[in-house]
Amino acid sequence: MKNLIVFTLLTFIIHSCSSTQLVSNWKDPDTVLFHANKVLIVGMTVNEKVREDFEVKLKAAFEKRDVEAVRSLDLFDVKFTDAKQSEKQLSEVEKQLLDKDFDAILFTKVIGSEKKKTLRTRLSNIEGYLSTFQDDYLRHQGIYYEDDYYDTFTVFHAQTALYCICVGKERQTIWKAGIDITDPQNFEKSVDEYVKLVVLAMEEQNLIFHKTEKNEVTGL
Repeated sequence: MKNLIVFTLLTFIIHSCSSTQLVSNWKDPDTVLFHANKVLIVGMTVNEKVREDFEVKLKAAFEKRDVEAVRSLDLFDVKFTDAKQSEKQLSEVEKQLLDKDFDAILFTKVIGSEKKKTLRTRLSNIEGYLSTFQDDYLRHQGIYYEDDYYDTFTVFHAQTALYCICVGKERQTIWKAGIDITDPQNFEKSVDEYVKLVVLAMEEQNLIFHKTEKNEVTGL
């Protein structure tokens, strides 16, 4: 129930964002608070520029809140990302992270995309309700046969997950959020909004970032 309330609140708060929207939000029910001193930030995408921009900005957001963060770009070399990794190799990576005092991984990736359509023509206003059937039909008949009656846009479905790699709790999932990015023509702007949304969602649930007296964004 608490997760539902937080999800509803976050959806309302972020509704004004033009390109990112929180669509799902899950937190481990046994985790009330989660602290981390050193976090590995992983942005999985073939677009090197977007990956770097995302990891740089998220690292800056962490450090602004006095949490040490390291980009995967600084840890994973080209050989690592260009080759398929086995479970054993990833276990070795996690052990190396533990040895270097990491206690969490924030992992973001795009999990799918879909084409959507929206009406190009403005829908009838309230006065239009008083028009005749002929008026209404003639005004909107292009729906049947006009290819440009709709605007087509792409929605990317992304997911960000927080994993604990603490001793005795390796690979434990603490939190997962699904975020939709709508028609990201301006990737830099979309990354900015995505980072703000992730930070806000984590802070609302006391994950790494913890609210003090008043949240500077929500006022709650």
